[in-house]
Parts: sequence; structure tokens; C-alpha cells
Amino acid sequence: MVLVPSSSSVCLLRRRLFSSLATAAASHHVRSHSHPLTFSDTWAPATVSHLSPATADKTLFHLTLNLSSHPSLPARHLSPGQFLPLRIPSTSSPPLLLSIASPPHLAQLHSHFDLLVKRVTGSLSDTLCGMREGDLVEVGEVMGKGFQIPDVHAHEDVALLLMFATGSGISPIRSLIESGFNQDKKAQVHLYYGARNLDRMAYQDRFKYWESSGVKVIPVLSRPDETWSGARGYVQTTFLRDKQIPRPSSTGAVLCGHRQMTEEITSILLAEGVSKEKILTNF
Repeated sequence: MVLVPSSSSVCLLRRRLFSSLATAAASHHVRSHSHPLTFSDTWAPATVSHLSPATADKTLFHLTLNLSSHPSLPARHLSPGQFLPLRIPSTSSPPLLLSIASPPHLAQLHSHFDLLVKRVTGSLSDTLCGMREGDLVEVGEVMGKGFQIPDVHAHEDVALLLMFATGSGISPIRSLIESGFNQDKKAQVHLYYGARNLDRMAYQDRFKYWESSGVKVIPVLSRPDETWSGARGYVQTTFLRDKQIPRPSSTGAVLCGHRQMTEEITSILLAEGVSKEKILTNF
């Protein structure tokens, strides 16, 4: 069952998102890593309440952590796109830094975090994806400012919002979409989502829900099989072919994924006249 956010939280989040896209308050956040993320010394135990493959080839996994014994942690998840540091007790590996996939209102309501974990053989993520329900991990403080949704008073509607994601970068985009910011469908929202093939594409079961909330989903496969009739290649080349930005002044963008993709998409948008202040990342 897909839970729908309350109307009050939806209106507030939508107002904040569109405000951030329309003001210069977010401009300095578009620059890459001017303030590197650093881990705190505070760690809390959390239990694995759900773990299952998110893709057919099992390169991505759904992970849900139960934080009911530490309600202050989900309470600090305020913006889609924030991160959660995670480590496994008794291991010396550096912590993983995972984007939170669940929208903030659900994390706070149910005291859990949904995460999307990319499994890399021989790494900490490999160990994590082999755990069982009830196993113990440790999590740090919620980190990052997410997709920069400042509480500002200036407001200007964004008529077209473009979203771009590749691979596990779809995780924070899911959080943003399911926060319900565009519930009234006032803006056109297009999501370009790239993966190697359908076996590596997460959240396919949520596409219809996203579409019903006003998001046009455009899957882009770089190495599809012969049965694929959709977009082929890379997200940036597909968008370059498709690009239709009738009013750059009322267009915004949200990006998360491979660095080459985000840099090339940003260059395309800037060349089309989209303001840099309206191009958001979660760093």
C-alpha cells in the first residue's frame, strides 16, 4: 500500500521546493562539495526490518531500518535527498553513506528509513545485503541539506520541473516524488531515469503511482535487449534529443546520479537559459 501525505505537509513542502527553485538562496549549493560531509561520533543501533532485492539482477537492494527506539533520528530527516551514515558493528570498514529513499513524513510517522543499497562484491555493502531481518547495524546522524528546500517567503511558480537520475541515484528522487510536493499537479514534472537495462532498474513497481501523482517517467536504457522500445542511450543524450523548454525562466531541475550525467545536464540547461539557481542537487 502506498501512503499519501497529509494535505498540510504537501502544501508546505511544495511551497518550499518551488521557492527554492525560484530564489538565489540555493545557488551556492549547486557547486560541488564546497563543504565536504564529515561523520559525527554519535552512533545508534538500528535493526533490519526488511531486506529484499530491488532489481532482477540483485545489484540493488531495498533496506528498511527500524528506528522506533531512537525517534529523534527520523525526526531529523527534514528534506528529501538527505543521507544516512551506516556501519556494521565489529567491522573496521568505513561507514556507508546512503541516500534516504523514504519521504520525510513517513520516516517521522513510522520511525523507519527506507534505503536503496548498491551491492558491491567484497565491500561493506555486500555484507549488508547479506544480512537478515532482525540483524543489528549502527546509524549516525542524518546528514546533508537534501534538495535545498529553504523556508523563504519569496515565491514564484515553476511550470516545468525536470528530474534526472541514474542507477541508485533514483533513491533520493523517490523521496522527493513521494513527499507529494506536486499533489495539485500545478507543474509539469518529467523524470529521466537511466539504467543499463530493466534488470538494473529499481522501483519499476512504483512508476504507475508516480505517474498518477503527475510525474512523467521516461526510462532510459543504455544496453537494452531487442524487445525494448523505449529510449536508448544515456540520460543526457536522450534529454538533448527531447529537450523542450518553452520558458527557461519558469523551469527548474533536480539531479542525482553519475557525475558525468549531472555535469552534462547542467551544461545543457544553462545553455538553454535555465537559471543556475534553479538547478538543484542533494550536495
